[in-house]
Amino acid sequence: MQFGVFSVSDITRDPVTGQTPSEAERINAVVTIAQHAEEVGLDVFAIGEHHNPPFFSSAPTTLLAYIAARTERLILSTATTLITTNDPVRIAEEYAMLQHLSKGRMDLMLGRGNTAPVYPWFGKDIRQGLPLALENYNLLHRLWREDVVDAEGRFRTPLQGFTATPRPLDDVPPFVWHGSIRTPEIAEQAAFYGDGFFANHIFWPTEHSSKLIDFYRQRFAHYGHGTAKQAIVGLGGQAYIARRSQDAKKEFRPYFAEAPVYGHGPSLEEYTELTPLTVGSPQEVIEKTLTFREYVGDYQRQLFLIDHAGMPLPMVLNQLDLLGEVVSELRSQVAERRDPQAPEAPTHTSLVRARYGDGPARAPRPNANRGDNVTGSSPYQDSDDSVRASYPAL
Repeated sequence: MQFGVFSVSDITRDPVTGQTPSEAERINAVVTIAQHAEEVGLDVFAIGEHHNPPFFSSAPTTLLAYIAARTERLILSTATTLITTNDPVRIAEEYAMLQHLSKGRMDLMLGRGNTAPVYPWFGKDIRQGLPLALENYNLLHRLWREDVVDAEGRFRTPLQGFTATPRPLDDVPPFVWHGSIRTPEIAEQAAFYGDGFFANHIFWPTEHSSKLIDFYRQRFAHYGHGTAKQAIVGLGGQAYIARRSQDAKKEFRPYFAEAPVYGHGPSLEEYTELTPLTVGSPQEVIEKTLTFREYVGDYQRQLFLIDHAGMPLPMVLNQLDLLGEVVSELRSQVAERRDPQAPEAPTHTSLVRARYGDGPARAPRPNANRGDNVTGSSPYQDSDDSVRASYPAL
């Protein structure tokens, strides 16, 4: 099972000091957080995608590529790539490039996003959000698996003889998680393709996440990808840890009270009782996290929101130190409880092995005679001397 952390990239005033970090400070802090996540033994770091203040992560592939160059084993992911407002051609290109640069240490989570104004900024209609998500992913799925694609749909211009470059590393596409809080159609989509399903699992009662995950598991089996127990599930969550439970509540309370997603509603105590939010000692976090499998089954990835609501960097790094201790204990206890039918989390290495066995992986190479993405024909086959003159090597 993979354990990790994610950030939504908010730039928020610290309610204790009253200070608001600059964009540069937050971007540099997130790089430090990712590096320290690797140092304490976590498996995954994920970053969201946003195009509006107060968030900074508008170019997650750029940020993740930089982090990949500064880490050695950390799996890098998104904590949502917007499948609705991004062109699937660009997603195919950018994440295949990230896959090469990270040597396969990456995957991505697709989602529709929850910020309504973003849609018209990119020429899209939020009322078409779900059809956009379904059509765009169908095209993305093909672009990573077919060398030459002809495609026509409702939401973008047709493609004729198009080849997305670079091709996926080892000709094995990045693993995709489909993230959703409340949409069964997205769970259905994940099941149809045999992809992973990620339930945010922070702001909702546990029964809510359980229903979506159960539905995904049933449909995963329906489409013939394996049994319901073999479906690939991820969960979000948030924990604030201190050596003593009362200290955890005291330290986290001002951040909870001012957080846009938590504050001005139920109390901290009510929220921790009704939702997966855990604020307490390391043992309390371990015990509550272990209860998640009781209502979602064995799952493959657990990510914790780590730096939300203005929490300063030193506090976040201390949280990572404590989370590293918690995860060390969780690993052993999860392994003891795990059903032998439950698969491990997919990685590039495991996906390559599943495709090629012990044989060598394919290394796709451009074929100049196949055509090009401009005219659909090869200039090398043109009889015009002026065109041939542009290619003296021939």
